[in-house]
Amino acid sequence: MGLNTIFYYIVGLFLLYIVGLILVWPIKKIIKLIVNGILGGITLLIFNFVGKYFGLSIAISPLNAIIVGFLGIPGVILLLVLQAVL
Repeated sequence: MGLNTIFYYIVGLFLLYIVGLILVWPIKKIIKLIVNGILGGITLLIFNFVGKYFGLSIAISPLNAIIVGFLGIPGVILLLVLQAVL
């Protein structure tokens, strides 16, 4: 086994590592988005359950689900503020 072969193995492993990082990074972002959406949805449901006693509620619509999915719990607060303002 020559020095060139060892060099090619090292370059190959480095490229495999880079490709692995490129493929794993979006998966972490997707998992974070899913977790934020679940936490935001649960918060929205709890808010609607508790808010009915105070006359407050936020409709569950696709747009609200997208906002809560991207922003999580702060998205629920944003929707509440927008509902109060508008």
